[in-house]
Amino acid sequence: MSYLNEVITRYQLRAKKSLGQNFILDTQLLDKLARLALGQTQPKCIFEVGAGPGGLTRALLDNSKAPVYVVEKDDRCVQALQELSAQYPQRLTVYAQDALTFSEAQLGQKIVVAANLPYNVGTLLLVKWLKEIDLFERLTLMFQKEVAEHMTAQVGEKAYGRLSVLVQWLCDVSVLTTLPPSVFTPAPKVYSSFVQLIPKAHPFDVSFEALEKTTRAAFSQRRKMLRSSLKSLGDPEQLCQAAGVPSSLRAEDVSVEAFCRMARFVQENKLC
Repeated sequence: MSYLNEVITRYQLRAKKSLGQNFILDTQLLDKLARLALGQTQPKCIFEVGAGPGGLTRALLDNSKAPVYVVEKDDRCVQALQELSAQYPQRLTVYAQDALTFSEAQLGQKIVVAANLPYNVGTLLLVKWLKEIDLFERLTLMFQKEVAEHMTAQVGEKAYGRLSVLVQWLCDVSVLTTLPPSVFTPAPKVYSSFVQLIPKAHPFDVSFEALEKTTRAAFSQRRKMLRSSLKSLGDPEQLCQAAGVPSSLRAEDVSVEAFCRMARFVQENKLC
């Protein structure tokens, strides 16, 4: 029996659907994922969410010298992680909290995030971190493949939408590897992708609120032309002129930079 199976048995860590848990128990795969997340340089601070039985946590500790901070809301898993912490003195800190309300700013330095995210809160966590992107050196995260496709989609593609724009405005994003359901316990019904986000040094200067509101309006009626979908924000022709695009386009045909110019107009004219 592997150490992970032993931990799961001892702490009765049967994955809970209500928490979006799908564990990876293959230690070689976990080691590969840890090395992908850590990259070529030694990070100063590693942060993990939803560590479960601690498989990825152990791999991160073994592949780096940096302190690892873990947020886990499942009390059963917290006990197992505290045991792991005793095996790595002064290297692992476990917070028994909800990641959605946890303040990463308290970690105090550029953060490398590595996580097999719970499916039910993955996108919510991503948006939370995008709003605080200056805190992070890079984020390498497991999502459902469909979510990853939305994050990386290009203009004109079916999957291109609000998430594509918000992510690509702030980060360079790439899929590092895609995994079949069989590597997870329990096996989900979908494939999963390990996605890396590298914050851009100089993203377009616009507020998150303005871009979020602009893209929400445009993509809420994605089959309609901008002259119709943008009416809730003001004069569509003015908005499109500011973005440098014709109002006859649909949202899926508008580039990230054009959406940013449009959102800047929304921001400057206090339309949000």
